[in-house]
Amino acid sequence: MARMAHADDFALSRVTPDAQKHWFGIAVQRFGQVSALSQFLLGATLGYAMTFGEAFLALLLGSIILEVIMCIVGIIGQKEGLNTALLARWTGFGEIGASLVGLAIGISLIGWFGIQSAISAESLDSLLPGVMPMWAWSLLFGLAVTAIVAVGFVGMQWLANVTVPLFLVLVGWSIITELSNHSIGDLLTSPAPGPTMSVWQGTAIVAGGLIVGAIITADMTRFNRSKADVVKQTVVGVSLGEFVIGLSGVLLAHAAQTGNIVAIVTSSVGLVGLIIVITGTLKINDWNLYSSTLGLVNFISTAFGKNLHRVSTTIVLGVVGSILAAAGILSQFTGFLIILGVVFPPIAGIMVAEYFLVRRWRGELDASRAEGRLPSTAPRLVPVTLVVWLVSALVGYFVTWGIPAISSLVLSIVLYTVAGKLGWVRGVGEATTAQAPVRDAVPVAS
Repeated sequence: MARMAHADDFALSRVTPDAQKHWFGIAVQRFGQVSALSQFLLGATLGYAMTFGEAFLALLLGSIILEVIMCIVGIIGQKEGLNTALLARWTGFGEIGASLVGLAIGISLIGWFGIQSAISAESLDSLLPGVMPMWAWSLLFGLAVTAIVAVGFVGMQWLANVTVPLFLVLVGWSIITELSNHSIGDLLTSPAPGPTMSVWQGTAIVAGGLIVGAIITADMTRFNRSKADVVKQTVVGVSLGEFVIGLSGVLLAHAAQTGNIVAIVTSSVGLVGLIIVITGTLKINDWNLYSSTLGLVNFISTAFGKNLHRVSTTIVLGVVGSILAAAGILSQFTGFLIILGVVFPPIAGIMVAEYFLVRRWRGELDASRAEGRLPSTAPRLVPVTLVVWLVSALVGYFVTWGIPAISSLVLSIVLYTVAGKLGWVRGVGEATTAQAPVRDAVPVAS
């Protein structure tokens, strides 16, 4: 593969065998994705509404759902060497459908932007009580991040290198400081401090907490060397992140008798912890806004043929996310995760059903993979896919029996497969695929 493809990180081409990496390094990245403030908040949310045993079971079931999705979708990404945006074009969605997936991811990231901004606003209010109302802090923090993303990312890398290890230190310090004043046995057997939720509801929010990362797992696994490596890195990275960070949040919620992450940090490590929370959410939020902007720009370009200005789009989305924070999106955290937990699993279900069962475009992927290139064309739109996606998400949301994430996932596989057998899986229109420049192409290992 040409050096240009390497330099562009294979954005428009297949990853070649010489660029694949050892599974452990990718597992570390996956652990970094899971071991974030949002996961700590999720654990505290579970701990406030459940006993330790119930929260453990919810984390276990939610992790299994996530890992199964990640492994299956990840294996497809590893075999094809393609990122999610490209892969979706030939796994049931077509060009417009793939852009809709990107738009859905972008919308979810704006939700995360609002939640993270609200967390930082609470931290700022704790640091400087009475200076201004909470909604004003939310707007201030959100707009500050917006300005940074609009201008650029100079200096943000070093901030990430500092804040990620500091966050892990914060978690350890919080656990030691807070739990040293309590009996671990009492915390393990104590009732839920707040209004209770069922294990199924807990499982749904665990799945929702990382489901977007599960859907885009091919972005990471395309660099794996084998299917076994995909499984190893997923199980190690996700399990450690979910249980180390998640269960820490559960125990601290029981110890502090609250699900408020800022209150927990304040009670254990005070000012230093709040500063770390603010800098940590700053680093997370710039990427939330940046990725959301790219998703919207790509969708408008693909669906309507219009090119939005990135900076202007960033400002608009940043203002929207800041308003969501000021309006109290943090109080809707559980509901937000439940929605994510039913909207995104059908995306994985459709991709899996198309790739392994219906195989409408599998031949084109196989033939082009042997040459180390992309298929020359992609379907412009696959209408039945959008219907299956919508129906599966609605059933997952409104049918409360069982685990919604599994219901929407399984239903999408069944509906898409049936549609395929009936001949309803057809593309409308055809789009020519832009090929990345290639020199001495090396086929992707299958």
